[in-house]
Amino acid sequence: MLRSTVPNPDSGTANPVESWRPFSSASFSCESRYLDPERGEVRLAYRLDGMALVEVFRLPWSGRVSPARAQAVEAALDLLHWTAAISYWKAGCPAHFHFGQRSPDRWQADWLRRLYLEGLGEFAWRNGLDLEARVSIVGAGPAAPSAPRLGLSQQRALVPLGGGKDSLVALERARRLDGMEVETVQVGQAALICQVATATGCRHWIVERKLDRRLNLLNRAGAWNGHVPVTAINAAALVVAALVGDFAYVVFANERSADEATLIDPAGHPVNHQFSKSFAFECMLDDWVRRYIATDLRVFSLLRRDRELGVCRAFAALDRYHGVFSSCNRNFHLDGAATPRWCGQCPKCHFVALAMAPFLAPEALAQMFGCNLLDAPDQVSGFRALLALDGVKPFECVGEAQEARAALMRLSRDPRWSQMTVVRALAPLVDDDATPPLEVLCQPGGPDRIPEAFRASAADT
Repeated sequence: MLRSTVPNPDSGTANPVESWRPFSSASFSCESRYLDPERGEVRLAYRLDGMALVEVFRLPWSGRVSPARAQAVEAALDLLHWTAAISYWKAGCPAHFHFGQRSPDRWQADWLRRLYLEGLGEFAWRNGLDLEARVSIVGAGPAAPSAPRLGLSQQRALVPLGGGKDSLVALERARRLDGMEVETVQVGQAALICQVATATGCRHWIVERKLDRRLNLLNRAGAWNGHVPVTAINAAALVVAALVGDFAYVVFANERSADEATLIDPAGHPVNHQFSKSFAFECMLDDWVRRYIATDLRVFSLLRRDRELGVCRAFAALDRYHGVFSSCNRNFHLDGAATPRWCGQCPKCHFVALAMAPFLAPEALAQMFGCNLLDAPDQVSGFRALLALDGVKPFECVGEAQEARAALMRLSRDPRWSQMTVVRALAPLVDDDATPPLEVLCQPGGPDRIPEAFRASAADT
């Protein structure tokens, strides 16, 4: 509802969690949600084993929602409410999943079940959980009305910034379109993203997100914890933002490499850390938006045809951003940055260094990271993990194993890089004959859902 009452758990005695344990968790409910358009505030209410939980998003726009858009906003709030619930449901993974204010129809319930199962694939694998019997989302609601055409501004595009190279490449491609007003947005208050946004010179918006503080208390009480499909949650929040802010396009920067599974579990099922960045999820989201929310709102990835290596080649030319960007996830902790731009130890740092190196001089890469990671003996094991010699990649948003191998082999043939410690140690482990040439992996290809209006800007020129 656009106006309603969502319980405020901070207004009374806090629910006790001391005796709660995940193995005894029995029920979860998506209670209610509402948007206060005058304040630009979205409140999402849940209940886990009787404990009230409320998540809050604050949009940078306020004002009355027109009656013509009320149905679309309601449908978008449903998507956000049910998608964001995954952060709280996973605490106990109870088998009884209920809906209060509004219930999904059968198609929506099937969609949500797939998101929970595949989006929590890594979480389940790490915690040894079988989610098939736990994710009991049933479509009890009537068939939701079809999406209307809203008349959203076809000359306005919103580009989510994450602080890394991908979103900057997507942004610069989108800015090539004549007549398109391109603005940037971030979900969350990460300071590094604000700094990157300043460097772009674009008008920038912040969608604030505040998780219920009881989630930390549940974690301390032993809640199941692990990776959630945060890109799906952010995308759902930006669907609401696009409707309120009057944008016809939300332009993500998820590349083709995100489709590769991180590992195959013993039952033969792929487990993909990047499921919510994959083309499969992009199709799921586009289908939901055009089926229930708005036929003239498109949420898509402008980099879908590119692998990570292709994105790195494009980013190498955007040297004005080299001193401000970072892909290191330690910059994006909920409690603030845990590193000065690059930690130099995580898989993201390793992959970006390896994938950028073929397109940069060693001095330029060292300036980017503050040191030459590829010439440090203590970094060899971290780079080796990217090659997935045992069939398992790091659980991180990194490129395909064959891309890491191709980049390494290119460096081994480049006199500027060939004697670096990491290159000398790892190149002999790679089967050069079975590794595609770097140039081949830099070529765009594969399926996409890029709208016709953006197709001319979807590749490097």
